Amino acid sequence: MATIRLHLPLQDGSGPEKSGDVSPPDRSYDIVVGHGVLAGIGPAIRSAAASRAVLIADAAVLETHAARAVESLKSAGIAVETIPVPSGEASKCLSQAGLLWDAFARLAVDRRTHVVAVGGGVVGDLAGFVAATFARGLACWQVPTTVIAQVDSGIGGKTGVNLPSGKNLVGAFWQPRGVFADIDTLATLPDREFASGFAEVVKYGMILDAEFFEWLEAHASRIMAREPALLARAVERSAALKAFVVERDELETTGLRAVLNYGHTFAHALETAAGYGSLLHGEAVAIGMARAARLAVLLRRVPRSLIDRQDSLLTEFSLPTAVPAGGIATADTLLDIMRRDKKSVAGSLRFVLPDRLGHVELVEGIPADLVRQSLAN
Repeated sequence: MATIRLHLPLQDGSGPEKSGDVSPPDRSYDIVVGHGVLAGIGPAIRSAAASRAVLIADAAVLETHAARAVESLKSAGIAVETIPVPSGEASKCLSQAGLLWDAFARLAVDRRTHVVAVGGGVVGDLAGFVAATFARGLACWQVPTTVIAQVDSGIGGKTGVNLPSGKNLVGAFWQPRGVFADIDTLATLPDREFASGFAEVVKYGMILDAEFFEWLEAHASRIMAREPALLARAVERSAALKAFVVERDELETTGLRAVLNYGHTFAHALETAAGYGSLLHGEAVAIGMARAARLAVLLRRVPRSLIDRQDSLLTEFSLPTAVPAGGIATADTLLDIMRRDKKSVAGSLRFVLPDRLGHVELVEGIPADLVRQSLAN
Protein backbone atom coordinates (compact mmCIF):
# COMPACT_ATOMS: atom_id res chain seq x y z
CA MET A 1 0.00 0.00 0.00
CA ALA A 2 1.22 3.50 -0.83
CA THR A 3 -0.12 6.73 0.60
CA ILE A 4 0.48 9.88 -1.42
CA ARG A 5 -0.14 13.11 0.45
CA LEU A 6 -1.51 15.85 -1.81
CA HIS A 7 -0.51 19.12 -0.13
CA LEU A 8 -2.79 22.06 -0.88
CA PRO A 9 -2.37 25.63 0.37
CA LEU A 10 -4.91 26.92 2.84
CA GLN A 11 -7.56 29.19 1.41
CA ASP A 12 -6.99 32.83 2.30
CA GLY A 13 -10.10 33.08 4.44
CA SER A 14 -11.32 36.22 2.71
CA GLY A 15 -14.79 34.75 2.05
CA PRO A 16 -17.91 34.98 4.20
CA GLU A 17 -16.95 32.04 6.41
CA LYS A 18 -13.88 33.84 7.79
CA SER A 19 -14.56 34.49 11.47
CA GLY A 20 -12.22 36.11 13.96
CA ASP A 21 -9.07 34.15 14.62
CA VAL A 22 -10.47 30.80 13.50
CA SER A 23 -7.88 29.09 11.31
CA PRO A 24 -9.02 27.59 8.01
CA PRO A 25 -9.03 23.78 7.93
CA ASP A 26 -6.23 21.76 6.39
CA ARG A 27 -7.18 21.14 2.75
CA SER A 28 -4.54 18.51 2.03
CA TYR A 29 -5.57 14.89 1.67
CA ASP A 30 -4.31 11.37 1.19
CA ILE A 31 -4.45 9.25 -1.96
CA VAL A 32 -4.26 5.66 -0.75
CA VAL A 33 -3.23 3.17 -3.44
CA GLY A 34 -3.01 -0.57 -2.91
CA HIS A 35 -4.75 -3.88 -2.61
CA GLY A 36 -7.76 -4.04 -0.29
CA VAL A 37 -7.69 -0.35 0.63
CA LEU A 38 -11.40 0.09 -0.09
CA ALA A 39 -12.12 -1.28 3.38
CA GLY A 40 -10.55 1.85 4.85
CA ILE A 41 -13.23 4.26 3.63
CA GLY A 42 -15.47 3.74 6.68
CA PRO A 43 -12.80 4.39 9.32
CA ALA A 44 -11.56 7.41 7.34
CA ILE A 45 -14.99 9.05 7.28
CA ARG A 46 -15.54 8.20 10.94
CA SER A 47 -12.21 9.87 11.78
CA ALA A 48 -13.52 12.97 10.00
CA ALA A 49 -16.27 13.16 12.64
CA ALA A 50 -19.04 12.23 10.21
CA SER A 51 -21.92 9.93 11.05
CA ARG A 52 -23.87 9.95 7.80
CA ALA A 53 -22.97 9.42 4.14
CA VAL A 54 -24.65 9.25 0.76
CA LEU A 55 -22.93 6.82 -1.57
CA ILE A 56 -23.27 7.52 -5.30
CA ALA A 57 -22.34 4.44 -7.30
CA ASP A 58 -22.05 3.41 -10.92
CA ALA A 59 -24.83 0.84 -11.42
CA ALA A 60 -22.25 -1.59 -12.81
CA VAL A 61 -20.46 -1.83 -9.44
CA LEU A 62 -23.50 -1.55 -7.19
CA GLU A 63 -23.41 -5.19 -6.07
CA THR A 64 -19.62 -5.46 -5.88
CA HIS A 65 -17.33 -2.54 -5.02
CA ALA A 66 -20.13 -0.27 -3.82
CA ALA A 67 -21.46 -3.04 -1.57
CA ARG A 68 -18.00 -3.42 -0.02
CA ALA A 69 -17.84 0.33 0.57
CA VAL A 70 -21.27 0.26 2.23
CA GLU A 71 -20.11 -2.60 4.46
CA SER A 72 -17.06 -0.58 5.51
CA LEU A 73 -19.16 2.48 6.26
CA LYS A 74 -21.74 0.60 8.28
CA SER A 75 -19.04 -1.26 10.21
CA ALA A 76 -17.61 2.11 11.18
CA GLY A 77 -21.02 3.26 12.46
CA ILE A 78 -21.83 5.47 9.48
CA ALA A 79 -25.46 5.63 8.38
CA VAL A 80 -25.48 5.34 4.60
CA GLU A 81 -27.95 5.73 1.73
CA THR A 82 -26.98 4.48 -1.74
CA ILE A 83 -27.98 6.10 -5.03
CA PRO A 84 -27.09 4.28 -8.26
CA VAL A 85 -26.22 6.14 -11.46
CA PRO A 86 -26.59 4.52 -14.89
CA SER A 87 -23.27 3.49 -16.43
CA GLY A 88 -21.78 5.46 -19.28
CA GLU A 89 -20.73 8.95 -20.29
CA ALA A 90 -24.35 9.93 -20.98
CA SER A 91 -24.92 10.12 -17.20
CA LYS A 92 -22.43 12.96 -16.86
CA CYS A 93 -25.06 15.59 -17.58
CA LEU A 94 -27.14 18.30 -15.93
CA SER A 95 -30.30 16.19 -15.93
CA GLN A 96 -28.58 13.45 -13.92
CA ALA A 97 -27.14 16.07 -11.58
CA GLY A 98 -30.68 17.40 -11.13
CA LEU A 99 -31.92 13.95 -10.18
CA LEU A 100 -29.21 13.69 -7.55
CA TRP A 101 -29.94 17.17 -6.16
CA ASP A 102 -33.62 16.21 -5.85
CA ALA A 103 -32.70 12.93 -4.16
CA PHE A 104 -30.48 14.79 -1.68
CA ALA A 105 -33.37 17.13 -0.89
CA ARG A 106 -35.76 14.19 -0.30
CA LEU A 107 -33.20 12.57 1.98
CA ALA A 108 -32.79 15.81 3.93
CA VAL A 109 -29.06 15.80 3.29
CA ASP A 110 -27.36 18.46 5.39
CA ARG A 111 -23.88 19.95 5.39
CA ARG A 112 -22.61 17.34 7.83
CA THR A 113 -23.42 14.55 5.36
CA HIS A 114 -20.45 13.20 3.41
CA VAL A 115 -20.69 12.10 -0.23
CA VAL A 116 -18.85 8.96 -1.37
CA ALA A 117 -18.34 8.40 -5.11
CA VAL A 118 -17.76 4.78 -6.14
CA GLY A 119 -17.06 4.08 -9.80
CA GLY A 120 -15.14 5.51 -12.73
CA GLY A 121 -14.57 9.02 -13.95
CA VAL A 122 -18.21 9.67 -14.85
CA VAL A 123 -19.46 8.99 -11.33
CA GLY A 124 -16.49 10.74 -9.74
CA ASP A 125 -16.96 13.91 -11.78
CA LEU A 126 -20.75 13.90 -11.38
CA ALA A 127 -20.81 13.13 -7.66
CA GLY A 128 -18.06 15.67 -7.01
CA PHE A 129 -20.02 18.34 -8.88
CA VAL A 130 -23.20 17.55 -6.96
CA ALA A 131 -21.25 17.63 -3.69
CA ALA A 132 -19.72 20.98 -4.63
CA THR A 133 -23.07 22.57 -5.38
CA PHE A 134 -25.65 21.08 -3.01
CA ALA A 135 -26.07 23.10 0.20
CA ARG A 136 -23.11 25.17 -1.04
CA GLY A 137 -20.69 22.33 -0.55
CA LEU A 138 -20.55 18.87 1.01
CA ALA A 139 -17.50 16.83 1.95
CA CYS A 140 -16.72 14.32 -0.78
CA TRP A 141 -14.62 11.15 -0.92
CA GLN A 142 -13.49 9.44 -4.10
CA VAL A 143 -13.37 5.63 -4.44
CA PRO A 144 -12.23 5.23 -8.06
CA THR A 145 -12.70 1.74 -9.52
CA THR A 146 -11.25 2.22 -13.02
CA VAL A 147 -7.70 2.84 -14.19
CA ILE A 148 -8.54 6.25 -15.62
CA ALA A 149 -10.18 7.39 -12.38
CA GLN A 150 -7.42 6.03 -10.14
CA VAL A 151 -4.62 7.73 -12.05
CA ASP A 152 -6.34 10.91 -13.17
CA SER A 153 -9.96 12.01 -12.76
CA GLY A 154 -10.36 10.93 -9.13
CA ILE A 155 -7.44 13.14 -8.07
CA GLY A 156 -7.23 16.90 -8.09
CA GLY A 157 -10.75 18.18 -7.49
CA LYS A 158 -11.95 18.85 -11.04
CA THR A 159 -15.66 18.06 -11.16
CA GLY A 160 -18.30 18.71 -13.77
CA VAL A 161 -20.75 17.64 -16.41
CA ASN A 162 -20.92 17.72 -20.20
CA LEU A 163 -23.13 19.86 -22.42
CA PRO A 164 -24.21 18.95 -25.96
CA SER A 165 -21.89 21.72 -27.17
CA GLY A 166 -18.82 20.55 -25.30
CA LYS A 167 -17.27 18.29 -22.69
CA ASN A 168 -16.79 19.42 -19.08
CA LEU A 169 -18.07 22.94 -19.80
CA VAL A 170 -19.96 23.15 -16.48
CA GLY A 171 -18.14 22.30 -13.29
CA ALA A 172 -16.27 23.36 -10.18
CA PHE A 173 -12.97 22.80 -8.43
CA TRP A 174 -13.93 20.79 -5.34
CA GLN A 175 -11.22 18.81 -3.64
CA PRO A 176 -12.11 15.46 -2.05
CA ARG A 177 -11.35 14.69 1.59
CA GLY A 178 -9.51 11.57 0.46
CA VAL A 179 -9.05 9.07 -2.36
CA PHE A 180 -9.07 5.28 -1.96
CA ALA A 181 -7.69 3.65 -5.12
CA ASP A 182 -8.08 -0.09 -4.61
CA ILE A 183 -6.08 -2.00 -7.22
CA ASP A 184 -8.27 -5.07 -6.65
CA THR A 185 -11.24 -3.30 -8.24
CA LEU A 186 -9.41 -3.22 -11.59
CA ALA A 187 -9.70 -7.01 -11.91
CA THR A 188 -13.37 -6.69 -12.84
CA LEU A 189 -12.88 -4.15 -15.64
CA PRO A 190 -13.70 -5.26 -19.21
CA ASP A 191 -10.58 -5.35 -21.39
CA ARG A 192 -11.55 -2.30 -23.43
CA GLU A 193 -12.17 -0.12 -20.38
CA PHE A 194 -9.03 -1.40 -18.68
CA ALA A 195 -6.93 -0.46 -21.71
CA SER A 196 -8.62 2.92 -22.02
CA GLY A 197 -7.17 4.11 -18.72
CA PHE A 198 -3.61 3.70 -19.87
CA ALA A 199 -3.86 6.65 -22.23
CA GLU A 200 -3.59 8.84 -19.14
CA VAL A 201 -0.72 6.72 -17.80
CA VAL A 202 1.23 7.12 -21.04
CA LYS A 203 0.40 10.82 -20.89
CA TYR A 204 2.25 11.23 -17.60
CA GLY A 205 5.40 9.76 -19.12
CA MET A 206 5.10 12.05 -22.14
CA ILE A 207 4.56 15.25 -20.18
CA LEU A 208 6.55 14.83 -16.97
CA ASP A 209 8.66 11.69 -16.63
CA ALA A 210 10.74 10.24 -19.48
CA GLU A 211 12.05 7.47 -17.21
CA PHE A 212 8.48 6.40 -16.41
CA PHE A 213 7.72 6.34 -20.15
CA GLU A 214 10.71 4.05 -20.67
CA TRP A 215 9.56 1.83 -17.80
CA LEU A 216 6.14 1.55 -19.44
CA GLU A 217 7.78 0.58 -22.73
CA ALA A 218 9.62 -2.23 -20.93
CA HIS A 219 6.60 -3.55 -19.03
CA ALA A 220 3.51 -2.79 -21.14
CA SER A 221 2.70 -6.39 -22.04
CA ARG A 222 2.92 -7.54 -18.42
CA ILE A 223 0.83 -4.59 -17.22
CA MET A 224 -1.81 -5.50 -19.80
CA ALA A 225 -1.72 -9.02 -18.36
CA ARG A 226 -2.71 -7.32 -15.08
CA GLU A 227 0.31 -8.41 -13.06
CA PRO A 228 -0.56 -6.98 -9.62
CA ALA A 229 2.80 -5.51 -8.64
CA LEU A 230 3.38 -3.80 -11.99
CA LEU A 231 -0.19 -2.54 -12.14
CA ALA A 232 0.16 -1.06 -8.66
CA ARG A 233 3.45 0.63 -9.66
CA ALA A 234 1.84 2.19 -12.75
CA VAL A 235 -1.10 3.55 -10.73
CA GLU A 236 1.08 4.79 -7.86
CA ARG A 237 3.52 6.68 -10.10
CA SER A 238 0.73 8.21 -12.17
CA ALA A 239 -1.16 9.33 -9.06
CA ALA A 240 2.01 10.83 -7.61
CA LEU A 241 2.65 12.80 -10.80
CA LYS A 242 -0.93 14.07 -10.85
CA ALA A 243 -0.61 15.14 -7.20
CA PHE A 244 2.69 16.89 -7.95
CA VAL A 245 1.02 19.08 -10.55
CA VAL A 246 -2.20 19.77 -8.65
CA GLU A 247 -0.52 20.92 -5.45
CA ARG A 248 1.52 23.46 -7.47
CA ASP A 249 -1.35 24.78 -9.59
CA GLU A 250 -4.68 23.71 -8.10
CA LEU A 251 -6.86 26.17 -10.00
CA GLU A 252 -4.89 26.39 -13.26
CA THR A 253 -3.66 29.89 -12.48
CA THR A 254 0.06 29.48 -13.27
CA GLY A 255 -0.28 27.35 -16.40
CA LEU A 256 1.43 24.30 -14.92
CA ARG A 257 -1.77 22.27 -14.55
CA ALA A 258 -2.49 22.87 -18.23
CA VAL A 259 0.16 20.26 -19.09
CA LEU A 260 -2.30 17.61 -17.92
CA ASN A 261 -4.44 18.49 -20.94
CA TYR A 262 -1.96 16.98 -23.39
CA GLY A 263 -4.08 15.40 -26.13
CA HIS A 264 -7.31 16.54 -24.52
CA THR A 265 -8.20 19.42 -26.85
CA PHE A 266 -8.37 16.96 -29.72
CA ALA A 267 -9.97 14.29 -27.49
CA HIS A 268 -12.81 16.45 -26.22
CA ALA A 269 -13.65 17.59 -29.75
CA LEU A 270 -13.73 13.97 -30.93
CA GLU A 271 -15.94 12.90 -28.02
CA THR A 272 -18.34 15.80 -28.56
CA ALA A 273 -18.61 15.23 -32.31
CA ALA A 274 -18.98 11.45 -32.02
CA GLY A 275 -21.56 11.60 -29.24
CA TYR A 276 -20.57 10.96 -25.64
CA GLY A 277 -19.80 7.28 -25.12
CA SER A 278 -19.05 6.32 -28.71
CA LEU A 279 -15.37 6.62 -27.91
CA LEU A 280 -14.19 5.85 -24.39
CA HIS A 281 -12.45 8.85 -22.90
CA GLY A 282 -9.07 7.14 -22.87
CA GLU A 283 -9.47 6.09 -26.49
CA ALA A 284 -10.17 9.70 -27.45
CA VAL A 285 -7.18 10.87 -25.40
CA ALA A 286 -4.92 8.34 -27.14
CA ILE A 287 -6.03 9.60 -30.55
CA GLY A 288 -5.65 13.18 -29.28
CA MET A 289 -2.10 12.54 -28.08
CA ALA A 290 -1.23 11.03 -31.46
CA ARG A 291 -2.65 14.12 -33.20
CA ALA A 292 -0.83 16.47 -30.79
CA ALA A 293 2.47 14.73 -31.46
CA ARG A 294 1.90 15.13 -35.21
CA LEU A 295 1.12 18.80 -34.69
CA ALA A 296 4.37 19.17 -32.73
CA VAL A 297 6.29 17.61 -35.65
CA LEU A 298 4.61 19.98 -38.11
CA LEU A 299 5.75 22.85 -35.90
CA ARG A 300 9.29 21.34 -35.84
CA ARG A 301 9.23 21.01 -32.08
CA VAL A 302 10.07 17.28 -32.03
CA PRO A 303 11.42 14.68 -34.48
CA ARG A 304 9.19 12.18 -36.26
CA SER A 305 10.72 9.43 -34.12
CA LEU A 306 8.73 10.69 -31.11
CA ILE A 307 5.47 10.07 -32.99
CA ASP A 308 6.57 6.53 -33.73
CA ARG A 309 7.62 5.86 -30.17
CA GLN A 310 4.41 7.21 -28.64
CA ASP A 311 2.23 5.41 -31.22
CA SER A 312 4.04 2.16 -30.48
CA LEU A 313 3.46 2.40 -26.72
CA LEU A 314 -0.19 3.33 -27.16
CA THR A 315 -0.62 0.35 -29.46
CA GLU A 316 1.00 -1.89 -26.83
CA PHE A 317 -1.80 -0.79 -24.51
CA SER A 318 -4.42 -1.68 -27.18
CA LEU A 319 -5.25 1.98 -27.75
CA PRO A 320 -6.08 3.67 -31.07
CA THR A 321 -3.90 6.38 -32.58
CA ALA A 322 -5.91 7.19 -35.72
CA VAL A 323 -9.26 8.89 -36.14
CA PRO A 324 -11.77 6.07 -36.81
CA ALA A 325 -12.18 5.04 -40.45
CA GLY A 326 -14.88 7.07 -42.17
CA GLY A 327 -14.21 9.96 -39.83
CA ILE A 328 -16.21 11.33 -36.92
CA ALA A 329 -16.66 14.82 -38.31
CA THR A 330 -15.01 17.18 -40.73
CA ALA A 331 -11.86 18.95 -39.67
CA ASP A 332 -13.73 22.26 -39.69
CA THR A 333 -16.40 20.86 -37.35
CA LEU A 334 -13.73 19.64 -34.95
CA LEU A 335 -11.97 23.01 -35.14
CA ASP A 336 -15.20 24.79 -34.23
CA ILE A 337 -15.60 22.57 -31.18
CA MET A 338 -11.96 23.15 -30.19
CA ARG A 339 -12.51 26.90 -30.29
CA ARG A 340 -15.22 26.46 -27.63
CA ASP A 341 -12.88 24.40 -25.45
CA LYS A 342 -12.20 25.74 -21.94
CA LYS A 343 -8.51 26.13 -22.82
CA SER A 344 -9.15 28.40 -25.80
CA VAL A 345 -8.93 32.17 -25.40
CA ALA A 346 -11.19 34.35 -27.56
CA GLY A 347 -11.47 31.47 -30.01
CA SER A 348 -7.69 31.26 -30.47
CA LEU A 349 -6.42 27.69 -30.63
CA ARG A 350 -4.06 26.58 -27.87
CA PHE A 351 -2.54 23.13 -27.54
CA VAL A 352 -0.27 21.36 -25.07
CA LEU A 353 2.60 20.09 -27.21
CA PRO A 354 5.85 18.22 -26.50
CA ASP A 355 9.29 19.64 -27.17
CA ARG A 356 10.99 16.45 -25.98
CA LEU A 357 10.07 13.23 -24.23
CA GLY A 358 8.95 14.06 -20.69
CA HIS A 359 8.25 17.75 -21.27
CA VAL A 360 5.42 19.76 -22.86
CA GLU A 361 4.39 23.39 -23.16
CA LEU A 362 1.18 25.30 -23.82
CA VAL A 363 1.49 26.74 -27.31
CA GLU A 364 -0.81 29.52 -28.51
CA GLY A 365 -1.81 30.84 -31.92
CA ILE A 366 -1.61 27.55 -33.81
CA PRO A 367 -2.62 28.02 -37.48
CA ALA A 368 -5.83 26.17 -38.31
CA ASP A 369 -4.26 24.67 -41.44
CA LEU A 370 -1.65 22.85 -39.35
CA VAL A 371 -4.38 21.49 -37.07
CA ARG A 372 -6.21 20.18 -40.14
CA GLN A 373 -3.01 18.47 -41.30
CA SER A 374 -2.50 16.87 -37.90
CA LEU A 375 -6.03 15.42 -38.03
CA ALA A 376 -5.27 13.58 -41.26
CA ASN A 377 -4.17 10.01 -40.67
